[in-house]
Amino acid sequence: MPHDALTAAQAGARLHELTVIDVRTPGEYAAGHLPDAHNIPLDHLDRALPVLRAAAERGDLLVVCASGARSAEACRRLAEAGVPATTLTGGTDAWTRLGHEVHRPAGTRAPWPMERQVRLTAGSLVLAGLVAGRLRPGARRLSAGVACGLVFSALTDTCAMARLLARLPYNRPGTSDLDATLAALRG
Repeated sequence: MPHDALTAAQAGARLHELTVIDVRTPGEYAAGHLPDAHNIPLDHLDRALPVLRAAAERGDLLVVCASGARSAEACRRLAEAGVPATTLTGGTDAWTRLGHEVHRPAGTRAPWPMERQVRLTAGSLVLAGLVAGRLRPGARRLSAGVACGLVFSALTDTCAMARLLARLPYNRPGTSDLDATLAALRG
């Protein structure tokens, strides 16, 4: 099911009338997000559905991620649930390229962006497989497995490694953080 999309320039002009939902991990959100954006990570979208439905009845929802891939997935899932939403084409990457302002919570140290975490993990696993392969040739299968996973990820525009890394404690919202976000959207 197709969904609407706004460019960063269009979203910037309408930002005051949009409810912005950022579906990135809390770490990515803390690294910089659109002004007044609410963080509801993609894997918590189902829990937030009733609140998002009510927010969409009050005004337009703009769903945002880093590049637009996760926000497009979120818009698809919301549309299936009967909740209209619009995605930001190019995500926060396009937003910052145009020089638009991003907010960063004061006093917080943001974890690395998910893409950087994936690169570190994939590179470390490949290196470990090659080094261990000097002692046990079968260990090179680890490197081959990661390479196959990266090719599959590129072809399908999905990333199983990112989904796994998103489950680490520093990439997950605390229950109170998500509850506070949902309460703010209710009001």
